[in-house]
Amino acid sequence: MPTVQLGGLPVTVIDRQGAARLMLAAARQHRHGSRPYYFTSANGEVIAQARAKSEIAALFREADQIFADGQPLVLASRLLCRTRLPERVATTDLFHDVAKLAENEAATFYLLGSTEAGNAKAVAAIKASYPRLRIVGHSHGYLTGEALEKKLEEIDALAPDILWLGLGVPREQIFVRDFGSRLSNVGVIKTSGGLFDHIAGKVRRAPLWVQKAGFEWLWRMLMEPRRLFWRYFTTNPRALYALLRYSQ
Repeated sequence: MPTVQLGGLPVTVIDRQGAARLMLAAARQHRHGSRPYYFTSANGEVIAQARAKSEIAALFREADQIFADGQPLVLASRLLCRTRLPERVATTDLFHDVAKLAENEAATFYLLGSTEAGNAKAVAAIKASYPRLRIVGHSHGYLTGEALEKKLEEIDALAPDILWLGLGVPREQIFVRDFGSRLSNVGVIKTSGGLFDHIAGKVRRAPLWVQKAGFEWLWRMLMEPRRLFWRYFTTNPRALYALLRYSQ
C-alpha cells in the first residue's frame, strides 16, 4: 500500500473501508506457519514517543501497515505531504467496519486486552451488536509467566483470522515483537489501544465535530484530566515539531 511520511513514520494512505477490506484480505492470504501480519496505528502521542525513543520507532516500523488513528495526522498530510490521507482510520471506528464484513465472510476474532471485567463487557456488547460474528476466544491483557504461555498456545490453536490486541502503547507493540512468531496460525494482529474500554462504555467518544476538528485529544483530557493532562502537555509540542520537521 502507498504511504506518506508523517513525523518520521510511514503511514498508509487508505480510508476506513479500504483498511477494513485490507485486514480481511490479509487474514485470508496469510500462510499458516508464518508470522501474522502486523497492523498498528499512529496518532500524535505515538509520533512524539517514536521521536523521543528510537526503540519505540523501531517497533512501529516493523508493522506491515500503520493507520492514521489521529485526525491531526490527516490534517498534517494535507498541509505537508505530496499525498493526502483520505480520512482518519480510528481503531474505535475501524473495528465496527471490520466486524460487519467479518459477519458476512465468517472471519473469526480473538479479543485480548483490558481488564477481566472490561474485556467481558466489551465481548458482550460486540455479541449483541454482531450476533453472527464468530468470536473464538477472549481474555484480559494482564497475563504473565505460565498463564501467558498457556494463553499464547490457546490463541494459536484457535487460529483466529484477526487478533485484536488492546494493551496500550508500547506494550502491544512489544507483545507483537516478542510473541508474534509464536502465533503463526493467526492471520492478522491489529493493535487496538483502549478499544475494549470504548466498546464496553467505560470511555465516551468525543462528538463527531470534535473528532473531525482534530481535538478528540482535548476531549479525552477534559474527561480524564488527572491521568491525561501531563501526557498531552508534554507530548503535543513534540508531536507538532516532529510533524513539521519529518513529514513529506
